[in-house]
Amino acid sequence: MAIGTKQIADNRQARHNYFVLETLEAGIELIGTEVKSVRNGGANLKESWCSIENGEIWIKGMHISLYEKGNIFNRDPRRERKLLMHKREILRLFGQVKQEGLTLIPLSLYFKNSKIKVAVGVCKGKKMYDKREDLAQKAAARDIDRALKEQNR
Repeated sequence: MAIGTKQIADNRQARHNYFVLETLEAGIELIGTEVKSVRNGGANLKESWCSIENGEIWIKGMHISLYEKGNIFNRDPRRERKLLMHKREILRLFGQVKQEGLTLIPLSLYFKNSKIKVAVGVCKGKKMYDKREDLAQKAAARDIDRALKEQNR
């Protein structure tokens, strides 16, 4: 992360299930109590995805917990939220999603200079053998690190 950024939520499952080909930054349209809940760490990106409808990009399946002091101002925790991107970027992404069979997955939610931003990944799904191969590589790297650490003692 760059200077002035603070991680709020991370979609770790996305990197396990998809190859991330490109990462883009987008703003997110939130209501007041949602912002307060996000500041308290009440956001979850698990099982969320993005879709493009009528030239606008929406994040779906994202859960923002109800703000405990919000009473009547609280909104539905799983409501669709609009992402803020340039029209040209949205049209380019729409072309990639439709022609190449890619999907848009939110990778992380973070503060950037007091604004809440979403990192959106242009992703391609992994097959089961790709996932197994990644797990085997991670396990091998862990074993090598462990062996080097013991050898240096």
